[in-house]
Formats: sequence, C-alpha cells, structure tokens
Amino acid sequence: MTMDRRRLLITAAAGAGLAASGAALAAPRDPDAELDALLQVWFDEDVDRSPESATNLGLDRGARAGLSGKLSDYSQSSWRDQRAQAVERLRVFRAFGGPNDLSAAGKVNHAVAAFRIETTAAGAGFDYGAALGGGRMGPYVVNQLTGAYFTVPDFLDNQHRVEDRDGADAFLSRLSAFGPAVDAETVRIRADAAGGVIPPDFIIDLTTGQLRALHRQVAADMAMVRALERKASALGLSGYGERAARLVETEVKPALARQIEVFEALRPRAVHEAGVTRRLPDGEAFYAHALKHWTTTTLTADQIHAIGLEQVAEISAGIDAILRSQGMTRGTVGERIDALNKDPAQLYAETDEAKAQLIADLNRQVQALQPLLPRVFGHLPRAGVEVRRVPPAIEAGAPGGYYQGPPLDGSRPGAYYINLREARNWPRFALPTLTWHEASPGHHLQVALQRENTGLPRYRRANGFSAYNEGWALYAEAVAADDLDVYANDPLGRVGFLMSYLFRAVRLVVDTGLHARGWSREQAVDYMVASGAKPVGAANSEINRYASMPGQACAYKIGHTVIARLRAEEAAKPGFDLRAFHDEVLANGSVPLAVLEGLIRA
Repeated sequence: MTMDRRRLLITAAAGAGLAASGAALAAPRDPDAELDALLQVWFDEDVDRSPESATNLGLDRGARAGLSGKLSDYSQSSWRDQRAQAVERLRVFRAFGGPNDLSAAGKVNHAVAAFRIETTAAGAGFDYGAALGGGRMGPYVVNQLTGAYFTVPDFLDNQHRVEDRDGADAFLSRLSAFGPAVDAETVRIRADAAGGVIPPDFIIDLTTGQLRALHRQVAADMAMVRALERKASALGLSGYGERAARLVETEVKPALARQIEVFEALRPRAVHEAGVTRRLPDGEAFYAHALKHWTTTTLTADQIHAIGLEQVAEISAGIDAILRSQGMTRGTVGERIDALNKDPAQLYAETDEAKAQLIADLNRQVQALQPLLPRVFGHLPRAGVEVRRVPPAIEAGAPGGYYQGPPLDGSRPGAYYINLREARNWPRFALPTLTWHEASPGHHLQVALQRENTGLPRYRRANGFSAYNEGWALYAEAVAADDLDVYANDPLGRVGFLMSYLFRAVRLVVDTGLHARGWSREQAVDYMVASGAKPVGAANSEINRYASMPGQACAYKIGHTVIARLRAEEAAKPGFDLRAFHDEVLANGSVPLAVLEGLIRA
C-alpha cells in the first residue's frame, strides 16, 4: 500500500477534524505521525461520545467544556452506531497496513491499537449486552455492578467538579440527563430479554434490591445531592441542593420505578443457572471473547482452569507451612483460614466509628510505605492517593475494592475505594496487601505514572488493559512482601498476602467452572469457601460478580503470572537491576500482555 493511500485513509477517518492540518500531511511521509493522527482522532471521538470519560480524564474543559453538563447516550441506537463504528475502524486500520515501516515507538502504538480495535470489532458481533469493551464488558446491560442507576450517582458525587456556578449548573444538567439514561437502558433490557438474554434470578434480585434502595432514599439525603449542596454553598451559591432534590423526585425516581417494573416482570422468566455458555445466544463464543478481552491472551477456558488448579495447590501449601509455624495445625488450610478470619482480634466492629478508623488506618499504611518505594522504583508519580469508603448506597453490589485514577492534568488525586458493607470481610491481617494492591506500589503507582507520562500519546496515557493493570497490582503485592520485606516480623500479614494470591488463583477455577464447565453458583461458592480464599459472605458476593462479568476475574492472576515470569527470565541474566526492570515494565503504560512480553524480551 502506498503512503498516498495511507493519507487518504487518515483523511477519511478524521473528516473535518483534520482539514486544518492538510498542509502538514503534504509534507514528506511520516508513518508514525500518520498512525498517531488516526488513533488520536478515534480517541477524540470516543471522548466526545463519553462525557463521563472526559471528566474523569480532566478533558471537559476549553473546547470540550460543554461535555461537563452531559452524560453519555445510553440509547439502543447509540449502541448500534458504536457497533457499526467498531467494524468500520477495523476496516480502516487494516487498510492502513502493518507496522514494518514504523519506528520502535510506532510499532508499540500499532500493536496496542491492533489488539483493541480487533477485539472491539469482535465484540460488535454480539447483539446483546455490552460486548464492545470498556470497564464493565459483560452480557447484561444493567446488573448489580453497572448501569446508569449504579454509576451516575457515584460519578456525580466523586468526579463531577463544582468550582463555580457553571459547574453547579452543569451538575443539574447531568442530573436532568440521569432519568433519560435509566429509561434508555430499560429499553435495552427489554430488547435483550426479547432475544433470550435475561440475567440469572439472583442477579435480578440483587439489582432490583439496589434499584429499590436508591428509589426509597430521600432525595435530599442522597450523597450526590449533599455533595452538590455542600460544594455550591462553599462558593456562596444557594438553592442548588433543593433544585437537585426536585429533579431526583420528579425525573429520576420515576425512571427508576420503570426499570424496577421491568426487572419484576422478567423475574419469573429468570433461571438460576449462572454460566453464559449454555444459556445465552452464542454463549460459548461470548465467553471466549470475554476471556480474550479481559486477559489479552488466547488462553482457552480449559487452560485457564488448569493454571488455576495448579496455583491453588501451590499457594495453599505455602499458607499451610506458615500456619503450622504459628501453631495452627488442625483442620484443612481453608478451615484454619476461616478460623483466622473470625478471630475477634482480627476484626473491626460493624459500626460507623470503627469503619472510619479502618479507613484512617489504611491511609496511614499508604503513607508509611511511601519512603520505601525508591528502593525498587526509579520513577514515582507526582499525584497522591487517598483511601475512601465505597458509598453505602451502592455497597451491596459493588466490588470489594476499586481504584480511580487521577485525571491527565493531575488536578485530583488518585483514590481507592474499599467496600465496608461488612467490615468482617476485611480482617486486619489481610488489609495491608489490599492497600499495596490498590494504592502504591499497585494501581496508583502504575496508573498515575502512565497518565503523567507525556512521552506517550494522549490516547495511550488515558487507556489501559485489565490484564496488565490488575496483573501489575497483584505483582506489586509481592514487591511489598518480598522486595520491601514489609512482613518481616508479621507472619500473619504474610498469610494475608498469600491469601490474596490464593483468592486470585481460585478465581481462575471458579470463573471457568461457572461459564465453561457448567458449575452452579452454589458449587462455585462452596469451592471458594473450602479453599479458604473468602468467607461465605464475601464468596457469595464474588461469585455474583463473576456471573455478571464473565472472564474479568481471570485478568488478575493471568496478568501477574506473565509479569512474574518475565521478571524470572530477566533476573537469570547477568547484571539484573530490579529498579530498571520495574521502570521498563511501566515505561509504556498499560499494554496487552503479548506486547509487554515482546518489549521486555527485546
């Protein structure tokens, strides 16, 4: 393919947005610049289509200021447009050609884009759910983990900026779009159900329960409404809390009621089977797609299941040895861990005061580790990180913990949210490992460094892949445990670290068991509890999550396994430098695992 043909493709993809740069394109050919221009245009299109992403990244300013008062288009027609766009992008990208005449950096950009574009286009082939990609890719448009009812209140509370009257007005504008967003998803729920895609009965029950809880809340007491009132009052602006509460009562709650009615009508048709392979249209293909999307590998369900079983056995043996050294010898590993989980000395009380103390303790752990990080990292992020509690209104269905990165402009710190629905799910000996995973040297160190890395194109700084991100965070737990020796005088803390690895290995077994081997929900819960990975309450919540988001739980241990293997390979070579290895793994930001392997081995 000639370079003139490439220029034509870029111009067609960019449209009017690149018209002003025609003179630049007339210059001598620069394949890297041409690829960069194409991918930047697509990134800009995606940001413009997702105002929430624009806010999260700090891009809803200047020419994009109008996005700060909008939500995404949740409609069926928008979803179909996105599917068609995904297929067209793949066509254009393939016509652009291969990476042979690109620089080393251009080849990385091409490889990263190729995986994302090809996987997204494959997801467009499924006529239900949210298979295109994104943070909540799965078979059900709305469930206990996602949907406008779940994401919008948290987004408005924690990410929408109210810095002046315009910001307060934009909040109200977004609140006005909340009800229509819920209604648009209700239409899609009906359409999917007509095609035979209905969540399992327990997912419907959880989701309906959360919808009802939000619907019952007094509007003025909702966290997002209180946040607006507090921020507006601090600016000397009055009446915003009352206006927001009226919008909730007159527009949002009726939409929530309509969605509740749809789920109630679907409930008698729901079955209890959790897996997707036998129950959903093209279920086997959907699960294979989900595994590829989440793990960024071509591993099959059988291969992942086998990896999980092998690692469960290996990690369990390590835990057994430590427990025996502490005089805990009676019962299986799972039974001994269960006893440790229930030890009153390890538990925070189920009170708001104790939960506030838990959050304070975690923030102190973050600060205590910070001075040790230069021993093993040559580069550290400028942005700080805070530990916060998952809003109680959504904690019933929310995951145990999750991280929110800083925007590209660094105007907000990173944050990790811990779900304190039941404090007993977080025994003290296990909490430090969670902190290292979600904050530094885990998610925060990696994501913040990537967003601050101006050597990467903006579309690379903003995006990521779950297998790399979660694999790094799990690997980072071992950096704290082994390289920084944080458990030198804390054998139970090391048990907590190994339990984290056991939990992620168990995930490989139960996710593939549910979706590829016909396991029941209860069989998966029993396996998780018996292994000692989680107590029964937390295990129920986890298995519910895997039923809603097939494949996602496999990203963690597969990602970690690849990064740990790469370190072992490099450490066997003369002159191995751990800081240099870490900096190299982090230098290109989040990439598919095959791309990472190529970069490190090169």
